[in-house]
Amino acid sequence: MSVLADMQSRMHAALIDPHADPAAQALFAHDGRLGAAGGLAIYQRGYFLRIAACMREQFPALCHALGRALFDDFVADYIRDCPPERHTLYDLGRRFADWMEARRPDGDAPEAWVDFMIDLARFEYAAFTMFDAEGNEGNVFATSDTADSALRLQPAFALGRYRFPVASYYHAVRRGEAPLLPAPEPCHVALVRRDYITRTVPLSAPHYTFLAAMLAGSDVDAALARISARFGIDPMMARDMWCGAAGSRERWIEWGLFVAVDAGPVKDI
Repeated sequence: MSVLADMQSRMHAALIDPHADPAAQALFAHDGRLGAAGGLAIYQRGYFLRIAACMREQFPALCHALGRALFDDFVADYIRDCPPERHTLYDLGRRFADWMEARRPDGDAPEAWVDFMIDLARFEYAAFTMFDAEGNEGNVFATSDTADSALRLQPAFALGRYRFPVASYYHAVRRGEAPLLPAPEPCHVALVRRDYITRTVPLSAPHYTFLAAMLAGSDVDAALARISARFGIDPMMARDMWCGAAGSRERWIEWGLFVAVDAGPVKDI
């Protein structure tokens, strides 16, 4: 490790934990009045304020649910255990839900509110990353005329299964409302982005299973067979759920869930 890299590593460790390397205080500038410890404290404060602000941007609903003070306390502990791995702060919250799961404050006596916070963190980070995920903008989407055999899910698509209605809570907070913590209720959700607009799609359990099968590489026929077997649904009824008068096919195509396997990039005319 070079001298510069060593200094950077020590400075970063000192910002996260002031007790990790007392000698690292000398690496921080000060004006002679505050001393090395005071200079380091200023950097530590500024560093944490920036980290906390980024996390609040990535998890606004979780911050609302916990309250800003408690949320910031969680962030401080999280950063000490899981410091940023890259120069960009974009994926700062990538490990947050897993960290909360591993460091549950309720210990051996699970409480529902902790389950909700973990689920909410997972959903929020999925929604956050969807804004910049690889997508299909500029390319051809499937249309109602596309054959079922050619339908495939587009790149900017994600599925989630949760123990609480986290999607509705998240959107209520984004609308400026102050929702109460919800009761447990199974929640199946898809996230999809088209024309740089992300849509949240509530799903039934069979619809979730159908899209999960397609996400794993199945075609429409195999996905329909999957939900028929799993939920004991008559195959004709399953197909009606897909392409009948009230089926999901047309609206999912309209919302941009699918591309056609033989569709290429849009050409300039």
